[in-house]
Amino acid sequence: MGSPPRSRRSRRWRWISLFGATALAVTAGGALACPAGAAGTNVDFATHCIPPAVAGLPPIDGTTAAAVSVDNTSPKVGDTVTVTYTVVTPAANNPTALALPADIMTPTGKVTLGGAQTGDVTVTGPKKNDPVPGYGTFPSFSMTGTFTVTSPGAITLSPGDYNIHTSYILELDTPCTVTNPPAPVSETVTATSTTPVNNRAISLGSASGNPGDSVTVSGRNFTPGATVTLAGRSGSSQTADRATATAGSDGSFSAPLVVNDRTTTGIVAYEGSAWSDGTGAGPAAYVVNDTTPVPPGSQKLTTTVKAGTLSMSQAGDSVALSAVDFGQGGASTGSLQTVTVKDFRGGPAGWSLTGKVTDFTGPGAKIDAGKLSWTPACATKAGSPSTCAAGSAGTVGSSGATLASTPDSTLTGGEFTVDAGLSLAVPAFTPPGSYSGVLTLTLT
Repeated sequence: MGSPPRSRRSRRWRWISLFGATALAVTAGGALACPAGAAGTNVDFATHCIPPAVAGLPPIDGTTAAAVSVDNTSPKVGDTVTVTYTVVTPAANNPTALALPADIMTPTGKVTLGGAQTGDVTVTGPKKNDPVPGYGTFPSFSMTGTFTVTSPGAITLSPGDYNIHTSYILELDTPCTVTNPPAPVSETVTATSTTPVNNRAISLGSASGNPGDSVTVSGRNFTPGATVTLAGRSGSSQTADRATATAGSDGSFSAPLVVNDRTTTGIVAYEGSAWSDGTGAGPAAYVVNDTTPVPPGSQKLTTTVKAGTLSMSQAGDSVALSAVDFGQGGASTGSLQTVTVKDFRGGPAGWSLTGKVTDFTGPGAKIDAGKLSWTPACATKAGSPSTCAAGSAGTVGSSGATLASTPDSTLTGGEFTVDAGLSLAVPAFTPPGSYSGVLTLTLT
């Protein structure tokens, strides 16, 4: 048999090219299984798809409906989160009368991260799709990938660009990009720090004593039933003064500590075998009186610098966050009312200012406390012995986070102003209305 006429070969090639390319150009389907884990919100976004040049087709501009879901909406820093990007409704249908066979399409794409962590997550799908009849609607398809949480706070996930590879007659690709990136947020995860807030605290029955005197040490918020070590401190070093106590069922204790070491300037209490910022409290200032006899013919002159208190005040007690649109959601932002901390104790102990927030309640719904994040800032007044450090940016939540702090030192104190930018990640279809939560600040 001879070769078919040139006109028949050209016509056959044109149909084959068009057939192989349209499967890509209109975002053809793949896996139909529903992803496991928390389902994200379906969002629509304009999409620009470029068919392979061999198809001879112009770019296709349409609307993609998609959703991003995760297997864990409340991860901790260091956790791996599995992301599923599902194209629910592709940008277009099969534009030809030619039916497409099953399992010829392999999708890949990106999910865009925003908020507390930025970047892209690469996602891929299996080479699996149902047959598509001529002029038929393309089925949905899913792609999965993973990312490691590196920062605490609210992390938004938006569907990004994707590409469809068709393996039928020809190996062809059609990239489809988000026309106005980023696409709307489909899912938000709230990451928390692996380090819990330490609310342990101690107080002393007296601020000074002679060598060999006993001082009562009282503590709260320790682990119920834990053995607590009481110890003297001189700057950052532990002195020879030591005793133990047992925390009660409510985490409190009260026990005596005999202070003999004249170098002791403060007292700490801690759980475990050694001092740790995460499992201890203090130092609380303590002065060992100088009882050295006065030499004959001498006079001992004494004056007193009175120790003050650790206190805070705030510029106001309400914050109006910016409004967001129903159906869009997103970040509702504002600024914390400025907090002024005055540390006039004059001892070796630093301080920590922490905050925690309740759920935001409104008309028949609520916004989870974990959706609130902050970006702290702290300034130190000139001449203050201590230097204020702002807490890490991230989630506040109901478990709490550190807003600002100063370290322990031989001599601490001063005046400080603390601020923070606030951002509440409001889900897209939260019922309209006013929502409020209570942010409680604790200074220890």
